[in-house]
Amino acid sequence: MNNPNTSTGPRRAVITGLGPITAAGIGKEALWRSVLEAKSGIDRVSFFNTDSYHAKHSAEVRDWDPKAFFPPHRLKRLDRYAQFAVASAILALEDAGLDWSPQRPQTRAGVSFGTALGGIANAEKEHAAFLAGGPRAVNQTLALTVFGGSAHSNIAIECGFRGPGTTNSNSCSSGAVAVADALRFIREGRADIVVAGAAEAPLCPLTFGSFDFIKTMSRWQEDPPQFACRPFDLTRQGFVMGEGAASLVIEEYNHAKNRGAKIYAEVLGWGLNNEAYHMTSPLPGGESVILCMRETLADAGLQPGDIDYINAHASGTQMNDSNEAECVRSIFGASPPPVSGTKAITGHPLGATAAIETVLCALAIERQILPPTLHFQNPDPACMIDVVPNQARQARIRNVLNNAFGFGGINACIALGQLE
Repeated sequence: MNNPNTSTGPRRAVITGLGPITAAGIGKEALWRSVLEAKSGIDRVSFFNTDSYHAKHSAEVRDWDPKAFFPPHRLKRLDRYAQFAVASAILALEDAGLDWSPQRPQTRAGVSFGTALGGIANAEKEHAAFLAGGPRAVNQTLALTVFGGSAHSNIAIECGFRGPGTTNSNSCSSGAVAVADALRFIREGRADIVVAGAAEAPLCPLTFGSFDFIKTMSRWQEDPPQFACRPFDLTRQGFVMGEGAASLVIEEYNHAKNRGAKIYAEVLGWGLNNEAYHMTSPLPGGESVILCMRETLADAGLQPGDIDYINAHASGTQMNDSNEAECVRSIFGASPPPVSGTKAITGHPLGATAAIETVLCALAIERQILPPTLHFQNPDPACMIDVVPNQARQARIRNVLNNAFGFGGINACIALGQLE
């Protein structure tokens, strides 16, 4: 198990603030209500016409009001992707009770962020303007918004955080990698506070259509629209693209303890590898997924029997869900801990998803409630695990594992634990 904390012992990292922005709710309480009420943020696409697509559904942040977070002069330089990133960081810092100001720079505070596609939606819109009106029709801020690193850069500027700053682009594993990097920064003594998370705003015609073309998204056509995402269900058809962000304040334990901070959970360990096999299909047999989970447990000082809950990647595709279920059984045996796929609640905001799911894992530990897998009706013989079907469930939760498996064969896992 983990070493007890002392002032001279290993530096430990704890979660003291949560800031989710999702289709199922903005802020931790709104998101958690959706968990308890079994409410999904998935609906039919409203941002653009989908007549020429097979996929018809998305998870849009429909009640987003950036003016609640930013003055007009700031909004001119922040596209939707950067707005989500910075606003989620503000929510997390407020939740943690931390002060920040660009007028009072902090060299011991950093930002670790992730995204799959960055400012692609804004770039797509500006490209259309370019084709219609030439260079003078393009927004002058495009060069500042299109790159993925605008997320952590804008957070650092907003908050005055001059410590480590990075944005990774590891597909659907980006949010987990961001949390892992934050843990490393804390352990290595490079920072005392890290805002870690991920953001995504990919809902635009070309990007949406490109994923539809490779047949990875759900082609559900019936009612209710929320059933477009059905993780682990025998009739699942694929993932539902979403948007949003989540930030977590990850803080060195003694730093948090000395200021009397509320602690949701401890970040115990991480794992990361690549399957080196295929851009979209999982490695048959799941060797790399199994290794990633095992290495995460080892880094956390845990045994399989110590895990009480797994938040699965569970994208809702046929191959990925069955492969993940088999990998879980190979490590945890015939009766593994409860495993839920929460993308049926939030949709799949690509790189932001694992950060959102880390928020859900932290809340599950704090509130001792297992998030459910919604829209589960038809058990799949290839996924014979307890998926916490359709309703949240009270349980004893000490340690959890969060899985994130992305395009390109990028596997990342995070282990969280209850602080004792």
